[in-house]
Amino acid sequence: MMIPTYPLRRVRSFAKRDGRMTAAQKRVLTELWPQYGLDKSSGLADFPKIFGRVAPVVLEIGFGSGHSLLEIAKNTPAHDFIGIEMYQPGIGTLLLGIEAEQVSNIRIYYADAVEVLEECIPLASLDGIQLFFPDPWPKRKHHKRRIIQPDFVDLIVSKLKPAGVLHLATDWEHYALHMMQVLSNSDKLINLSGAGHFAQRSDQRPITTKFENRGTRSGRPIRELQFARCE
Repeated sequence: MMIPTYPLRRVRSFAKRDGRMTAAQKRVLTELWPQYGLDKSSGLADFPKIFGRVAPVVLEIGFGSGHSLLEIAKNTPAHDFIGIEMYQPGIGTLLLGIEAEQVSNIRIYYADAVEVLEECIPLASLDGIQLFFPDPWPKRKHHKRRIIQPDFVDLIVSKLKPAGVLHLATDWEHYALHMMQVLSNSDKLINLSGAGHFAQRSDQRPITTKFENRGTRSGRPIRELQFARCE
């Protein structure tokens, strides 16, 4: 069974990327997708049924090659994790890691994040949502394509439980300030680091990703934001 594909019908949360897949990635996509893959067409997710237990659930949007998500899941076995990604080689890499490390608390959507949130994630069901190093769309004319916008924040906040945490990271200063403004303007969120302050590096980011390393090499500081849904 292979990952399902869906027709493009509107602006996406992440650009769909092509990439060459290795034989090993193709193998795990065929062999492991039935166990670890989630189908958007199945509708609202039943987390206890999916994972076989009741546990806190964290959603990661755009996990890339999944190295950070895999490490977090290994380090936090009492939590369950759902990843969303549109890059098939990245999904293959994560599945290879799941196989090698025998990690059982990750499930994956190959779909647009907005559609998954709208159609599959129940209201007030998530303990956390994390979004690390989204496309910054640095040109001014492309700023409207940035995923962190008021309407999107309203959508993801509706999926968080009270006190659930939205955790963001970026290496683009202008985008960081934009994120801070959008999140601070929401009356449903509170900045866990204090008004106007960025967060310290979190243990929810146990390793540095290639995007983070690229930003650091370019001299761009890493900014993190952690906001909780108000009770």
